[in-house]
Amino acid sequence: MAPNGSVGFRDSPPEPGIFLDEDLGSDWYIYESTESAPHDDLFPDAIPECRPTLSPQLYHAVMAPLSLAVILALSFLVKRRRLHLSCWNGVPGLLSPGNLLEQDGHRAVAAAALALLCSELGRVLSEPRPLPLLPPAEGTRTGTHAGTPAGTPAAREFWKVLALLYFPALYSPLLACATPRHRLGYAAGTLLAWGHCGAQAWHRAQCPLQPQIHRLYSLLSHVPALLSLSLLSLWYPALLLRSLRHGDSPEPWISGKSYYRKYLKALLSKRARKGSSVKIDESLSSRIRSYLLSYVYIPEEGFRIPLKLVVSVTVAFVAVYQVAVLLLVAVVPPLRIIRAGMTKDVVVLLVQFGLVPSQGAAVPGDLEQELRTARHFLWALEVCYICSLVLCCLLTCALLLRSLGTHRSNLRALYQGAVLDVFSKAHILRPSRESLVCWMAFSSFQAAFACLGLLIQQVIFFLCFVAFTFLVVIPLQLGTSSPLFGIIRNMWPFWLTLVVAVLVQHLLAHFQFLEQHSLQKEITNRRALSIVTFLLFPTNVLVGAMAAVWRVVISGLYNAVHFCRLDISLLHRGVETFDPGYRTYCHYLRVEVSQCHPLLKAFCSLLLQPGRTEPPAPPRDTQLEEGPESSPCCSHLLPGLQLMHPKRPAPGRARGRRIRARWWVAYTLLHNPSLTASRKTALADPAANGAQLGIPRP
Repeated sequence: MAPNGSVGFRDSPPEPGIFLDEDLGSDWYIYESTESAPHDDLFPDAIPECRPTLSPQLYHAVMAPLSLAVILALSFLVKRRRLHLSCWNGVPGLLSPGNLLEQDGHRAVAAAALALLCSELGRVLSEPRPLPLLPPAEGTRTGTHAGTPAGTPAAREFWKVLALLYFPALYSPLLACATPRHRLGYAAGTLLAWGHCGAQAWHRAQCPLQPQIHRLYSLLSHVPALLSLSLLSLWYPALLLRSLRHGDSPEPWISGKSYYRKYLKALLSKRARKGSSVKIDESLSSRIRSYLLSYVYIPEEGFRIPLKLVVSVTVAFVAVYQVAVLLLVAVVPPLRIIRAGMTKDVVVLLVQFGLVPSQGAAVPGDLEQELRTARHFLWALEVCYICSLVLCCLLTCALLLRSLGTHRSNLRALYQGAVLDVFSKAHILRPSRESLVCWMAFSSFQAAFACLGLLIQQVIFFLCFVAFTFLVVIPLQLGTSSPLFGIIRNMWPFWLTLVVAVLVQHLLAHFQFLEQHSLQKEITNRRALSIVTFLLFPTNVLVGAMAAVWRVVISGLYNAVHFCRLDISLLHRGVETFDPGYRTYCHYLRVEVSQCHPLLKAFCSLLLQPGRTEPPAPPRDTQLEEGPESSPCCSHLLPGLQLMHPKRPAPGRARGRRIRARWWVAYTLLHNPSLTASRKTALADPAANGAQLGIPRP
C-alpha cells in the first residue's frame, strides 16, 4: 500500500512471466479502484462478462432485414402514388435519404440521422469487432481474437470496410421514411426509430461497462447516438399524429416553397433606412460585446442556412465530442494510475535525473517530500491536459458557429452575383464534375477537419500549459528558481536593449522624422534618418529575429485554431486553391448557388402554382340603349335608343397580382447569376447585376 492509502506497486519486482500473457492495455485498470473495492475489481477481469438479453448480433440480424423491407415497401408505395396505373411497368426506384439540395424539409431528421451515422463511424474504428453481424470471437475480452479467421488483422480491416458500407445502409431508412410525406412512411419511421432506440438503450443499460480503452468509453461514445435516436423516436410520432389529424395533402408538394416565398417577400419588403447614422466612436464594452456576439449565429429574417450546412455543423460537433471523449479516457486514467502507483524507488530514479527537486534525502526511507512532489507534478500534468482539452473543444465549437455567419455572407453575395467578393477570381457559377464531388464530400470533410484540428490544438495548448505551469507556477509555489527566470535575469541587458531600440525609433519617427503640414505628412531630417538607420542596423537584426520567432508562433496558433474552418484558406490568396478544404468549400458554394438560388426557386414555385379561377363575368344585358352614334344601321328604326359602350373594369386584385408576378419574374431573372453568360452584351455589365440598373452600353 502506498503512504496515502492507495494501492502501489510492490517493492520487490514481480516474478517473471506473471504478467507476460496479459494485454498491455489491461494494465490501465490495475489501480483504478480504491482500497475499499475488492481486489478483483482492480483488473479488467473484474468487469463481469455481460450477456445482454438482446445481443448486438441478434439486434442487427432483426433490424437489418426489417429496414430493408421497410425501404422496399415505401419504394413501391411511392411508385404507386406517382405513376398510378403504370406502377408495375418499371422497377420501383429506392427512396433517397432526403434531398440535401433543398432548403425546406425535415432538417432535424437529417441532422439526427447523419449524427447517428457519425457516432457509429467512431465505434467501427475503435472496437475490435466492427461488423456486429459477425459472431463473437474467442478472446474478444482480451482483444486477441486468436484462432478465428475473422480475428486476424487482415480480416478485421476487411470487416471494417464492409462496416463502412453496412451502417449507412442500415440507418438510411430512418431518413428515407420522411421522403414520401405519407402517414405510412411516418408509421414505418416510428417503428424503426423505436426499435433502434429501444434496443440500444436497453443494451447500454444492461452493459454500461466495457473493457475496451476504458470501462466508461462505450457508454460515453454512445451518447450522441442515443440522443439522435431519441429525437427520431419523438419526431416521427409527431409527424404521424399531424398527418392523421390533417390528412395528406392532395396537391403535389413543392420542396422549399414556403421558404423561397418568404425569402422573396423579405427581400422585396426592404426599405432604405433614412436618417440612420453610423456611430464612429464606440465604447470599449460595446466593441467587446460586438466581438463576442460575432461568434454566435443569430438568425435573420428571410434567410435560412442551407440544409447541407446544418448537417455539416451537426456532424462536426458530434465528431469533436467523440474525439474529445477518446482523448480524455485514453490519457487521464493512466495518469491517475501512475500517480496512485508512484513508489519511493521510482522517485529515487526521478531525483537522479533531476526531474524532481531533492530535499537532501539519501535513502529511500526519507523520500516522503519527494514522493509528494512527484505526485503533485503528475496531478499538475493531469490538470494541464484537462484544461487544454476543454479549451480546444470550446474554441473549435465557437469557430464552427462563427463560420455560419461567413457562410451567410458568402451565400448572399453570390445570390446577388458579387462573385469577386467571395472568390479571388471570377467564376461561372455552374456545376461541374469537381464541384459535385466536393459537394458530396463537404460534410465529411468538415467532420474530418474538425477532428484533426482538435488533435493539433490539443498538442499545442497542452505543451503551452505544461510550459507555463512548470516554468512559472510550480517554481513560485515551491519557492525555487525557474530556468525561465534565470534566462530573463541573465539576459536582461539584451532584452532592455531591444526594448530601448524600438522605443527610440518610434519616438524619433514621431518627433524628428515626420512633419505634418495641415492635412499632409512629410518626411524631414533625411540625413539624420539615414544615420540612425545605419547605426541601428545590428540591433534591428536582433529585433527582426524576435519578430520572426513571434511570426512562427502566431501563424502556428492561428492556423491550428482555424484549422476546422473550411470557409477561410490557411494559404495565401494566390495559392489558396492548393488548400483542399477551402477548394472543397468553394465548389460547394457553386453547387448551392447554381441549384438552390432562392429567387430562382421562388420563380419556379410561382410557375408551378395552380392558377386561381376568376369569377365568371356577369351576363350581358341585350336590351341596351342604341343610338345613331353607335348603331347607324338601326338609328332610323329606334331613334330614341343609343348603344352604350361597356366601361373597362377598374384594375382590381387580379390585375395587381399579374403585375406583381411579372415584376417578380423580371427581378428573378435579373438577379440569377447562372444566367449572366446567356445575357446580351449590354446586360453583361456587373453594374446591371447589382442593386441598381445602369445605363446600357451602346
